[in-house]
Amino acid sequence: MGFVNVGERCNVAGSRKFLRLINEGNYDEALSIARQQVEAGAMVIDINMDDGLLDAKKEMVTFLNLLGSDPDIARVPVMIDSSDWQVIVAGLKCLQGKAIVNSISLKEGEERFLAHARELRRFGAAVVVMLFDEQGQATTYERRIEVCQRAYRLLVDEVGFPASDIIFDPNVLAICTGMPEHDAYAADFIRTVEWIHQTMPLVHISGGISNLSFSFRGNNYLREAMHAVFLYHARQRGMDMAIMNPAAKVMYSDIPDELLNLLEAVILHPSAEAREELIGFASAETLPQAKSVQSAEFKAQSAEGLTVEERLIAALQRGVSDNLEADLEEALKVYPRAVDIIEGPLMKGMNLVGELFGQGKMFLPQVVKTARTMKRAVEFLTQHSELSTQHSELASPQAKPKVLLATVKGDVHDIGKNIVSVVMACNGYEIIDMGVMVPAEDIVRKALEVKADVIGLSGLITPSLEEMVHVVSLLRESGIHVPVMIGGATTSPLHTALKIAPVYEGPVIWVKDASQNAPQAAMFLNKDTREEAVSKLRREQDKLRQDVEQHDEEIVSLEEARKRKPNLF
Repeated sequence: MGFVNVGERCNVAGSRKFLRLINEGNYDEALSIARQQVEAGAMVIDINMDDGLLDAKKEMVTFLNLLGSDPDIARVPVMIDSSDWQVIVAGLKCLQGKAIVNSISLKEGEERFLAHARELRRFGAAVVVMLFDEQGQATTYERRIEVCQRAYRLLVDEVGFPASDIIFDPNVLAICTGMPEHDAYAADFIRTVEWIHQTMPLVHISGGISNLSFSFRGNNYLREAMHAVFLYHARQRGMDMAIMNPAAKVMYSDIPDELLNLLEAVILHPSAEAREELIGFASAETLPQAKSVQSAEFKAQSAEGLTVEERLIAALQRGVSDNLEADLEEALKVYPRAVDIIEGPLMKGMNLVGELFGQGKMFLPQVVKTARTMKRAVEFLTQHSELSTQHSELASPQAKPKVLLATVKGDVHDIGKNIVSVVMACNGYEIIDMGVMVPAEDIVRKALEVKADVIGLSGLITPSLEEMVHVVSLLRESGIHVPVMIGGATTSPLHTALKIAPVYEGPVIWVKDASQNAPQAAMFLNKDTREEAVSKLRREQDKLRQDVEQHDEEIVSLEEARKRKPNLF
C-alpha cells in the first residue's frame, strides 16, 4: 500500500470554520469541506464532532448519513474520530464498507481496551491505537516501544485482530517548545516508526502531523516545511499514513538548503543550538510586522534613551538578561517597593508577550525563554527584599502563591500543562503538579491539604469538559472558592461560562494559552485588582450566557416564519 493522506479539516476541534458550520446546521457547506479535501488528494476523511456544546452523537450520525449520499465523498473511507465510545459506535452503524476508528488506548487499563477492541472486531473496522497507557502518554522511544508491544500482543493474541487492521499512532508531539526534554520528540517518533515497521511489518503507522510544529503557530510556511521534512524521513522508515492537510503547498524538494539543513538538524539530531537557530530564523521571518511594538527595544543593545521600565519590558520580550540585574538595581531606586516592579514593568512585559503570542508574532519557545527571564528577575528581587526591610512585601519562597495543577480523570495529555507549570514557576508561583488522570476527589483533598491559592484544570478531550464540571462542583461542596483556571484544546470561554462557572462560587477563568496563566493569576490574587477582575469576568460570562439564551429563545411571528420557509421547488 502507498502513503495514505487522511484529511483533517472535518474536525470541530481543529477547524473553527467547520465548527461554525456544524453549529449553524449548515451541512451543505460542511460537506463541501470534505469534498474539497478529497479533491485535494485526501484518501480518508477524518470526522470529529467532539465539542462541549454539541450533541456529538447526533451530529456524527447526521453528518455521516449526509456524507454517504454524496458520491464524490463516499468513495473514500471514513475515519470516525471521537473520545466518546458511544459516538464511535453510533458512527459505525452509519457506514458501509470498512471504517477506521480513531482511537483506542490502554489509558484506562486492559479490560476496557479489550472490550473496545472486540466490539470493533465485530464491526470489521480498522483501529488507530494511541500509545498511551495507565501511566500516561508515551513520549520517549523506550516508552513507545513498551506500550506498542503490549497493545499488539493484546490485539493479536487475545482478540484475534488482524495485524493489517491495526494502525499505531506513536504520538507526534511538539518540538522546539523551549523545554529541552521536548527536543527529541520527533527523532524518537521516527525511531519508533522504524522499530514498528521492522518488528510488525503488517501493521500501519500514522500520526497527527500538525502537532509537530505547534510551537511556531503563526508561521504557516515554516510549519509546512517542518511537516514536509518530518514526513520525508518518517515515510522512509515505514510511516504509511498521516492525518494532515492534503492541500499543503510546501514540498521537501522546494525548501531552501539553509532552512532544510536546519530543519533536519532539529528533527533528526536535536540539540539546544539547532533549536535556538531555528527560533532565530522563525523570528526573522515573521516578526517584521511587530516592529512598531519592538523597534525601540531592539534597535540597540545599549538601549540608550529608554527608561528603566522600557528596558525591563524589552528584556522580558526578548528573553535576555545581560543587563537585567543592573536595570533592576536602578528600578529599586525608582519604585518605592520591590513588589511594585513585579506588578508594574515586569507584568506589563509578560502581558505584551502574551498578546504577541496570541497574534502569532511570538512563538512558544520564546514565551518559555521570557518566563525564565522573569524567574531571574523575581529571584533577584526576592533576595534583595530579604536584605532590606524596605521591600518586605516580597515573600519568602515558603509564602509563594500555591498553584495546584491537574489533568482531570479520563485524560492523559499533559504536555501543555507541563509548559504552564514551567511558565508559572518562573513567575514566582509554587507549583503542585498532580499529573494526569486525577480523580476529582483527589484534587479536592490536595487543594485542602496544601491550601492552594489557584487551581488549574487541564484536559484535551471532550469528556474532560464534563469532568471539570464535576471537579468544581466538589470544590464548592468542600467550601473552596479560590480561582480555578481552565485550559486545554477542547475548552472555550463559552463552555466555561455556560457549564463550569455556574456550578462554582469562585471565579472560573478560561485561559487561552500558557503565556496568559501567570498574568491572569496575578490579577485574581492581587488585592488591588481582584475585585475588578472578578467583576469583569462575571460581566463577560453573563453576557455569553445571555447571548445564548436570546439565540435559543428567538420566536418570530407566523407571517415571518412563513417568509423564512425553505423554497423546495
